[in-house]
Amino acid sequence: MKKLFGFCFLLLFTISCERDDICPETTITTPRLSVAFYDINIQDEDTAKNVGKCRIQGVGNDAPLSGYEGSSAKNTVLLPLKTTTDNPDGITHTTQYSIIKGYNYNDNGTPDDTSDDIVTGNEDIITITYTTEQQYVSRACGYKTVFNNVRISVENDSDNWIQLTQAVTDNLTIQNELSVHYKIYH
Repeated sequence: MKKLFGFCFLLLFTISCERDDICPETTITTPRLSVAFYDINIQDEDTAKNVGKCRIQGVGNDAPLSGYEGSSAKNTVLLPLKTTTDNPDGITHTTQYSIIKGYNYNDNGTPDDTSDDIVTGNEDIITITYTTEQQYVSRACGYKTVFNNVRISVENDSDNWIQLTQAVTDNLTIQNELSVHYKIYH
């Protein structure tokens, strides 16, 4: 009887256990927008052109995106897109970024006094509009957001360094970040 009770307990214990559902790091989840920079004067689209001291931050944010603090040149960037909308239509989403070329920060030797700090560089504001769609990935990973009909526009100012934006395909859909989605010519 003891053996039967032990066997039943072991059987119930084994049946009640679930395997751990962990989303593998290799699984593609919500992608970021992949943007490459190119020289407007050269028609060689195989060679990206660096943006010197590139700083990128969301409009309305004080901190730059991680990896885009303005300390190095970049020829390709990955931009996260918002998955919530604050537009009245409830469908269209908008994300804005400040991209600064030639970023330089000088605290004038007074790191505690921000009133005399000087920031230089050429800032362009881009606006990204799109719609979203939820796609089931797996039980462990849940859902990912896919971005449809992605468009980038540049705010006009007196000194735009961004000359042209071009999607790699019409009616651009972003399902992963492994390839370039948009080209920015400067």
